[in-house]
Amino acid sequence: MTTPGADLRPDGAATIPAVLRSTADRHGAIEAIADDGGTRLDYARLLVEVEQVAAALLARGLRPGDVVAVWAPNSARWAVAALGCLHVGITLVPVNTRYRGEEAHHVLARSRAVGLFVEHGFLGQDHLGMLRGAGPLPGLRTVVTLGEPRPEGPVPEGAVGWAELPWEEFLAGADSCPHGAVAAARDAVTPDTRMQVMFTSGTTGRPKGVPHTHGQVVRLYTTYTGNLGLRAGDRYLLVNPFFHSFGLLAGLLSCLVRGATALPVRRLDPRSVLELIERERVTGIPGPPTLYATLMNDPTRLQRDLSSLRLAVTGAAVIPSELIRRMRSDLGFRDILTAYGLTEITGVATMCRLGDPDDLVESTSGRAVDDVEVAIDPVGGDGSGEILVRGYNVMSGYLGDPEAATAAALDADGWLHTGDIGHLDEGGNLHITGRLGDMFIVGGFNVSPAEVEQLLCRHPAVSEAAVVGVPDERLGEVGRAFVVLRHGAAPSTEEELLAWCRERLANFKVPRSVVVLPELPRAATGKVAKAALREPALNKNARPSATR
Repeated sequence: MTTPGADLRPDGAATIPAVLRSTADRHGAIEAIADDGGTRLDYARLLVEVEQVAAALLARGLRPGDVVAVWAPNSARWAVAALGCLHVGITLVPVNTRYRGEEAHHVLARSRAVGLFVEHGFLGQDHLGMLRGAGPLPGLRTVVTLGEPRPEGPVPEGAVGWAELPWEEFLAGADSCPHGAVAAARDAVTPDTRMQVMFTSGTTGRPKGVPHTHGQVVRLYTTYTGNLGLRAGDRYLLVNPFFHSFGLLAGLLSCLVRGATALPVRRLDPRSVLELIERERVTGIPGPPTLYATLMNDPTRLQRDLSSLRLAVTGAAVIPSELIRRMRSDLGFRDILTAYGLTEITGVATMCRLGDPDDLVESTSGRAVDDVEVAIDPVGGDGSGEILVRGYNVMSGYLGDPEAATAAALDADGWLHTGDIGHLDEGGNLHITGRLGDMFIVGGFNVSPAEVEQLLCRHPAVSEAAVVGVPDERLGEVGRAFVVLRHGAAPSTEEELLAWCRERLANFKVPRSVVVLPELPRAATGKVAKAALREPALNKNARPSATR
């Protein structure tokens, strides 16, 4: 597939290695990455280290078109390893850090990965032990540990089918790479070269692989960062995990496109993040709504100087308008934009623009980015329906599944059926109202949880809310609300919150019960894990786990 318009960058760079070389040439002295492990690299040094990883990969016998996975938390080494793969046309497969052995095995087997960068022991898990226990991976030849070696030492080649190398030993192999091999492989990367396969969250079954090309990513995130106002020298805090498009594409690679500094964070600890914002003079933070709510609710927020913050972009969920207002008043953001996207459309389809009025930012996900179409397939008589997307950013199909799952998602006219529900206003701005699978029916009437959640978040005591449908003998289903209270807010009773809803909603939309939680359960991507709420919701007094 040819990628028209991939030369939108003034320098004509249309691949990730070309972007890196251009940025290193123009902004070599700007800090590229500063992680919480103490690693600091400017763009000139980043290019050197990326080329060393690329040489080490070629020296180990890997070739353009091979697949290499990264299973590790955000770090400078994650970035250098991934960029080293992309530099010579090796396809990247980011792996969810919350996965257990069987889940990671599925991703590696499905993508036919021949190499793996992994950090052993993250979140207390024996990643390689779990992977070995999940079954053979005949194609996996090289495993590189990014952090400390396994306590019992590396497993020798032949015992499990792969060679396991510490990071430093792997890099030392770069010296044996033939002269000119890296440059030749780098120059052979084109806009049509497969950049990565990113696996979906798997909420409707096994995770499915979505391929993205270099041209798609460079073109889309050149447009995205231009609309966002991200600029050289910005200091961008990346809490979103790199295995997700919000962390890798809208985060790390967006910094690369503009010459901004990436500040990767391994795991969200609000006190540490607030301290990091002050110490590093962070200017921008991308993230889902839950990230900002978590920071605002931390009691140490008032002790920190957050005056450097300028830019925030949020999405990945229906966004309460009250949250946007609090991001301005409590965190001090001056430029706040909302966006909408998913893996199948390379992460972005619509977004607000700088200068949009507050009410538009607070109530919509903006309008389609250049050369991308957004339409609504009606499901009712009110103008709302399933959101459809068509354009250069849409996937060609799921990996290895051209007929089944792909046919269900992509129609004959090239429209991607997202499964999200919303409507477009007269200005083409997208209003998201929920997911097809999240809607529930109360006595024959459809209820969109997003509408109820928005209302609950307007209550002065509520920071976050999630609503699910639970069985009811008389009505079939009724709503149950789960809320997180604002830090320092006066306690609110269940009846007070229900009365708030009754005054403002039709009766069938009012939840029949409210459960207060210290935090909502969420996946590693930051999205609220509603599946974790539904099962315990059968028992009102159950308390879902806060993490998954």
